Amino acid sequence: MGGRGRISPKSTIIWQSTATAPTTASSRLNLNPSVCLWCRTRSHYSKSASPAVQVQSRRLFSSSSPQTSWAAAVQKIQSTVAEVLPSTTISSSRQSTGNITIDPLKIVAKELKFLNKNIRQLLGSGHPILDTVAKYYTQSEGKHVRPLLVLLMSRATAFAAKQPRPRYDVQHTLSRSAIDTPISSPSVLLDKNPDKDLMNYSSAVSPLTDASNETKYAFPNDTAILPSQRRLAEITELIHTASLLHDDVIDHSTTRRSAPSANTTFGNKMAVLAGDFMLGRASVALARLRDPEVTELLATVIANLVEGEFMQLKNTASDEKNPSWSEQTISYYLQKTYLKSASLISKSCRAAALLGQCAPNVVEAAYQYGKNLGLAFQLVDDMLDYTISGTELGKPAGADLELGLATAPLLFAWRNRPELGLLVGRKFSKEGDVQKARDIVSQSDGLEQTRALAQEYADKAVSSISAFPPGEAKDGLEEMCMKVMKRRKMLASPMENQAYEKREVVDMVIERGVDLAYVLNGSLFYEHTIS
Repeated sequence: MGGRGRISPKSTIIWQSTATAPTTASSRLNLNPSVCLWCRTRSHYSKSASPAVQVQSRRLFSSSSPQTSWAAAVQKIQSTVAEVLPSTTISSSRQSTGNITIDPLKIVAKELKFLNKNIRQLLGSGHPILDTVAKYYTQSEGKHVRPLLVLLMSRATAFAAKQPRPRYDVQHTLSRSAIDTPISSPSVLLDKNPDKDLMNYSSAVSPLTDASNETKYAFPNDTAILPSQRRLAEITELIHTASLLHDDVIDHSTTRRSAPSANTTFGNKMAVLAGDFMLGRASVALARLRDPEVTELLATVIANLVEGEFMQLKNTASDEKNPSWSEQTISYYLQKTYLKSASLISKSCRAAALLGQCAPNVVEAAYQYGKNLGLAFQLVDDMLDYTISGTELGKPAGADLELGLATAPLLFAWRNRPELGLLVGRKFSKEGDVQKARDIVSQSDGLEQTRALAQEYADKAVSSISAFPPGEAKDGLEEMCMKVMKRRKMLASPMENQAYEKREVVDMVIERGVDLAYVLNGSLFYEHTIS
């Protein structure tokens, strides 16, 4: 969701498309972007129609770093694109409304800035190999969709109706140190984490109490989002990342986030153990929130993930050899999708509202938002497996069919193409089955029906928070629903040991309908809208 989250102060813009305005080399290429691209674009289109619209200056791209050899290479690419495409207009599906689009990432940027650092500190281990494997997927920036939603929900419900909950010590929600204070004696826990020095203080003292330690763990000063809610965002990402480690072993995946997967790099055993360790660390952090209801919610998420994985072993409830399509086919798929994908989003959103002492109706609204958005997110994800390449996905395209999995586009196509039943029954195991299934789906309305259902869930998500107090966080939650339906995928191509020829960059811009291209941490990223 929302590829813009990958853009950081260290990124260098090398390409920006335009939608309808006359295009020149200077208007397409943002060589010194000190103003937010979205604001710049909106302002450009709206100057004649709405003079009142002003550009908001957002120093998201400025960098004081000296020019590196890669920066020089980027400048060369910039000049190449401008030179070869002086008058070509790249079409974009992004439509201008004359209004500045809400950026959900900007709303909680302070919290997200420290997310990876804090997660890595939670994952510290006295065993150097385990420490390395457990932190492997935190080395590259993921989309961080789940913690983003938790933080947005926390802020959006900060001024919603409140109702204190019984048998709950609210001080643990408000205190930075309390969320790290062990409940049992450290001598009993034997939980050695060098990154947090858990063995070097008594059970009554937090590692964050000491001033020298407090600077190690970063918390922005923001009263709208509580320390416990920030920790919840980190726990949510820990659980999600642990599930990725396990999924990659189960699915024999070789790549993750456009890099070698953990199981490929360290082996299956190490990857599984690292995932288990992550869940253990998440459970410890969860227990220290000292909220039984929140603990129960997130603990059931872990069970849901496993149940969903078991359901995914079968394409239909009966798992017949030559099944026939029925409405139960879609119901089974949606139940599996909730357990495996939407459960974490929905229950973490609910937990955020609970930690904020929100009234029951607000808590339920937060849950419904997460549930519906989570289902829409996975439906769109299933579509992308049929519509874009593996390079663009950052993981193998068509992997679901290769693994014998029938997802929404194929299940909807199956309704009017009964010959798919035999392929589903044998899980696309014969030579040519995968390509045949893809061809049938592309010739049917399976993708259209999947998109329609995803839109229905996205609309429900927006509707569920309609009673929330107005504000930028609520707007951000609504924008996330729109971003799901305009889902962007990022291409991450390591630039070390790989030279991009001039023609390759130009071809990428023309053929793939690139909206934006930039460089971050030595990698070339581009984003485009999936229509």
